[in-house]
Amino acid sequence: MKFLGKLIGLGLILLGIYFLGKNIFFTTGGYGWRGVAADLAVMTLAGGVVSLFILPKDNRVLGWILIGASILLIFAGGRAILTPVSLWQLFISLASMTSGYQLLRTGRINL
Repeated sequence: MKFLGKLIGLGLILLGIYFLGKNIFFTTGGYGWRGVAADLAVMTLAGGVVSLFILPKDNRVLGWILIGASILLIFAGGRAILTPVSLWQLFISLASMTSGYQLLRTGRINL
């Protein structure tokens, strides 16, 4: 039963991220160094995620550093377009992420 609660919690977190993230678009220009920065951002993000799963627990900080560098490269090499988000959509996504985190961490939702 505990596993089911953690699985539902993870699903709620991902649902909240989806609702919030579907209104954010990252674009890059096809000229100059911006295309290189976008390619480098994708490669560092992939390397960071892979290193989080493959490296031993003591060396996983390298993965977080690579993920942070890829986020910086995304903002440096392109632009983020934020489309309008309704208040209801923001509420649903934040409530979903918060309740999912509580389920994942404690196994129950505190209201």
